[in-house]
Amino acid sequence: MIIDDVLGDAVRNNAEWCQAMCRAHGLTGTFGPRAWTSAARTPLYYPDAVTLTEDAEAKDVLEGIDRSGPAASVKDSYARVDLAAEGFRLLFEAQWIARPAGAPAPAATGDWRPVRTPEELAAWALAWSGDDAEDAALFRPELLADPATTIVAGYGDDGRILGGGVLSASTRVTGVSNLFATEDTDPSVTWAGVLAAAPADRPVVGYESGDDLPPALAAGFGTIGPLRVWLGA
Repeated sequence: MIIDDVLGDAVRNNAEWCQAMCRAHGLTGTFGPRAWTSAARTPLYYPDAVTLTEDAEAKDVLEGIDRSGPAASVKDSYARVDLAAEGFRLLFEAQWIARPAGAPAPAATGDWRPVRTPEELAAWALAWSGDDAEDAALFRPELLADPATTIVAGYGDDGRILGGGVLSASTRVTGVSNLFATEDTDPSVTWAGVLAAAPADRPVVGYESGDDLPPALAAGFGTIGPLRVWLGA
């Protein structure tokens, strides 16, 4: 499946989500003509820079980030920037995915709804992290006040969290990220529930890799381009 012009929208949407996560942690990144960068080190699992255009070069990302310590990271959105000569190693590769506007959502089972309160967010984050409190602290209550961010949780009849994900709105697309299914929940259930919460009038975009990619394809997504993430020494 090919969706015209949506790759650039997906890249920008993901950078805006990185900005939202940084903002929740009291940080502010910068959107330049070819890259988004953060002068301060970003929260756990989030890149210090994201390329925004196909013609981005190493200098566009490296000049705007803090390399004074180890493990700075760069999301090479078009898989075109080779940072090996700069002391980075390839951390992983993935595929951008997109689902057309108006595509029927798979039937969702369970009670899927936005997370509204800090208490609900804390429970969601613990489920997302597999009960790792340090990882769960990534999701701060400030995210609940961001009008572009919707954190979605699914609940079984017993109130147990089945899974969840994050929807991030931008001008022309909705991003989906941080999708997870708890123990004994099939990923297809989570994809159906999160997609049911997404606006139907715009494409849904994101990226997946490895074993997480086939469930996304089964939910109606198609691949639209590769990306790479680089990790500094």
